[in-house]
Amino acid sequence: MAKPKIHQTAIIDRKAKFSEGVEIGPYCIVGKGVKLGRNTRLISNVFIEDTETGTGCTIYPFSSIGLPPQDIKYKDEKTSVFIGNDNIIREYTSIHRASVDGDGVTRIGDNNFLMAYVHIAHDCRVANSVVMANVTTLAGHVTVEDYVFIGGHVAVHQFTRIGAYAMIGGFSAIPQDIPPYTTAAGDRAKLYGLNTVGLKRQNFTDTQIKELKHAYKILFRSKLTLREAIALLKQDGQLSEETGILIDFIEKHKRGICR
Repeated sequence: MAKPKIHQTAIIDRKAKFSEGVEIGPYCIVGKGVKLGRNTRLISNVFIEDTETGTGCTIYPFSSIGLPPQDIKYKDEKTSVFIGNDNIIREYTSIHRASVDGDGVTRIGDNNFLMAYVHIAHDCRVANSVVMANVTTLAGHVTVEDYVFIGGHVAVHQFTRIGAYAMIGGFSAIPQDIPPYTTAAGDRAKLYGLNTVGLKRQNFTDTQIKELKHAYKILFRSKLTLREAIALLKQDGQLSEETGILIDFIEKHKRGICR
C-alpha cells in the first residue's frame, strides 16, 4: 500500500483523512473536514477544507476548495463539497461549499476538466465529463448535466440548468435554462441549433440526430408556443428517448428556456 506523500511545508489538520497514494505538495493547506481519495494529488499551494474527493483527482496550484459560500444568509453552518473521481482542477479554481437552502453539499461528479480560474459557487451540481474553459463562472444552485462544454468567460445565472450534451460559446451570459443537445451563445444567450459535432463525438447515430433535429425545428423554429410545440411532438407518435429527455427538461424549467 502506497502511503500518502506529504511535503514538509504543507500544513495538515490532524483530523484530515488520506487514502493510499495521496500526494500533497509544497505549501498546501489541508484544513478541517477533508477526506482525500486514493491517488488524489494536490500539486502545490492548494487550500482545501470541508471537502471529500474520490479517486484520482488532480488539483493544481492556488485553487481554493471548500471555502464558505458567498451568501449573506450563511452563518457558518456545517456544509461541504463533494468531488467525484478523476477530476482535473486547474490553477486558481474556486469551489465553494454549500449554503443553507439546499442539501448542504456542492457536488462535482466524475471525469470533469475545470480549466484555470473557473468558479463554482455554493450548491451547484456539476455532473460527469463536463469541460469548463478558463474563467467560466457558475452562480449558486446551477446544475450542469453530463458531457456539457462551456467556453471561456461564460457567466451562468443562479438556479439555471444546462442540459446534457449542450455546448455554450465563450463570452456568453446565461440567464435561462439551456436545453440538452443544443448550442447557445451570446450576451443573453440564444440557441443556434443542435450540438451536432458533439453528438457525433459521443456516438449518437444519424437516426438519433435526425429525430432531434426534427424536434428542435418544431420546438424552436416554428411559430408555436413551447406548450403547443410539445403537444404537436407528442401527437406525432412514439417519441425517441432523446426527444423525450428534451421535452421533459423543457417542461420542468423554472427560469425559462433559452430560445
